[in-house]
Amino acid sequence: MGRKQNFPSVDDLKSDPMTHRFGDLFNPPGLTNFWGCVQAEIDLTAIRNLNFPPFATGDNPSLGFVVDGRHAQALGIPVTFTWYPDHIERRCRWGDLSIVSRTFLPMERMAVVVILEITNDGAALETEIGCNVQHRVARTTDWTTWLPPTESGHDVEITANEIIASAPNSEAVSVTTCFPNPDVVTRLGVRYRLKLGKGKTWRGVFVQAVGPEAPGVRTVAEELATNVEAAFATCRSDWNAELESLFTPGNDRYGGHLPTLVTSNESLRKIYWMGALGLAYFRRDSPHSVMGRTYDTLMPRYWQTLTCIWEYFLSAPAHVLLDPDVMRKLLERWMEMDVHKHFGTIYLTGDGIGPWYAINDFAMVSMIYRYLKWTGDLDWLGKSIAGKTVIEHVVDHAGHWEDRKQPGGLAGYGDEFNLLECVGTYVHEVVSLNAANVFAMRCAAEILSHVGRKQESESFRTRASDLLEAIQRMYVSGGGYWRARHPDGSVHEVKHAMNLLTVLNTVSDDLPSDQIEEIVGFFERELMTDTWMRALSASDDDVLFSVRPDHQWTGAYPAWPPEILKGLCRVGHADVAARWVEGLAKSTNQGPFGQAHFADRVVPSVNGGAAKAPPVDPHINDWHSSSSGSWISAVTEGFFGLTVANGHLTATPRLEEVDPEARLENVRFRGELYVVDGEGVRRAG
Repeated sequence: MGRKQNFPSVDDLKSDPMTHRFGDLFNPPGLTNFWGCVQAEIDLTAIRNLNFPPFATGDNPSLGFVVDGRHAQALGIPVTFTWYPDHIERRCRWGDLSIVSRTFLPMERMAVVVILEITNDGAALETEIGCNVQHRVARTTDWTTWLPPTESGHDVEITANEIIASAPNSEAVSVTTCFPNPDVVTRLGVRYRLKLGKGKTWRGVFVQAVGPEAPGVRTVAEELATNVEAAFATCRSDWNAELESLFTPGNDRYGGHLPTLVTSNESLRKIYWMGALGLAYFRRDSPHSVMGRTYDTLMPRYWQTLTCIWEYFLSAPAHVLLDPDVMRKLLERWMEMDVHKHFGTIYLTGDGIGPWYAINDFAMVSMIYRYLKWTGDLDWLGKSIAGKTVIEHVVDHAGHWEDRKQPGGLAGYGDEFNLLECVGTYVHEVVSLNAANVFAMRCAAEILSHVGRKQESESFRTRASDLLEAIQRMYVSGGGYWRARHPDGSVHEVKHAMNLLTVLNTVSDDLPSDQIEEIVGFFERELMTDTWMRALSASDDDVLFSVRPDHQWTGAYPAWPPEILKGLCRVGHADVAARWVEGLAKSTNQGPFGQAHFADRVVPSVNGGAAKAPPVDPHINDWHSSSSGSWISAVTEGFFGLTVANGHLTATPRLEEVDPEARLENVRFRGELYVVDGEGVRRAG
């Protein structure tokens, strides 16, 4: 197959070059060092969202590039971005100047580094370059809104190569350091007056660091600025080691590891590797976390410090393999919290944060069930958490829907803010979460049966069957989609992927074959595109409600394609899934999957891939989403059919159309390693 290793390097995951200028529909790339993150601006050197909670600079730009004495963005200079897991490279031309920058976050430092090189390809010239700086640093544990905190009105001190800003209301300092020393330093930026002969190159370094007090922050910034190539090389080495550790049994970074995918199908490999990177990119080992290690939800702009139950659940099949102890810890924290008031926790305080997401009960049962199946940690069922054993928490979550039961037999789940936020007809009695209730009750029944509580187990199974009948009454016969019932009793057709993907992955075995064919046909006809999909059909009556591309006709959230891949494989349509993979893999050409990508033809593609949605209104989608782990399970549970049944690891491979020779190595199950291929499961070695 031409590959010497079956784990990626930073070069394997780099994006295509992406050229943009100010005003484009573009989501600039971000970086993390597991303490915090940063985002590039559409500019040669500018950054924003430099945040290492509890230290924040807010959603504010800084280090804006100046050329010929003018703000570069105002000149309309196109900038070409290439993202790597360890750094962002930016390039442009301005007259005879070839300008290149590299931006990176050193590990275990609250700082960003920008290395700038300017080469003169023409006659000797003189020019003025530099950076403009903003001071918005703050320190707080109040990260309870979607945007990071900030302060203004800082005290500023200037030295020969530094701008030192102290926050007015908290113990926080921002230091901007330049090397070599600039010709001019003011509170708002630095300038260099360059004389460049033909073929000559000027090189400079800009560092912005934050922390609690000036001496320590200045030391960090100075060390990075004066030893920048060593710092860059260390960052690259650390990231290559990180990527290897994701797939290495017994590594020293995670409690487990992911299976190694061996395949000649480059598209399948790419979506799998990008899913794995997505797990690592949201790992947070902040020294300020009261919860220890957690996994963030979005980056680098929105909801930092939040671990959202819904997003974590979508990646749970991968989390239980990679970091099972962290998964158990988070589940216990959420059992202590009222999941009917909050959608997750903030790691700076451990507190719950709202509002309630209607999927929470299903997510909790599903994750507990998955953790038990894969680890075999059945003693955990008897552990008391918040006054109840784990098994009683399972019973409560699985049965909670009945507190919301409506006259028609389905549970009602509130308005759009408890569900998808931007689909006005997908409210109250929705099919997806009621199908999820059937699945959750069956999970609870299996657990109860295991501990000898047979009567309760049978009760759950009976109630699940009754609920399934009510769900089927909402189906649009011949259409392949369902209706929703609103609080006033009115019924509305809703052509949304959330119903489809949830039904396929929870109750598909209960559906007649002709209904399965109608559902798959609806997906191919109304939602599927060459390189992505629509979350809502363009023929739905509610298309004017919003243009947000995570859940509307304009595009889709990044977990919906892999969840549908998994569902297609489950219902005997792995051929459709296999054909789709090549197009989906093209959408990794911009780096990791975004919080949403636009559907084909809604906006122009990017080098053949579905364009990431931008973070600004009305789209408001972040550059990366922690639900990326769902791409792992699309491969392991979808194409390989990997599952646990009766305490044994089993597989139903569906590899014929994607790669008949593909295999998974080092699959970790209850302390043992296995190999999975087209023949099934066998113990490694």
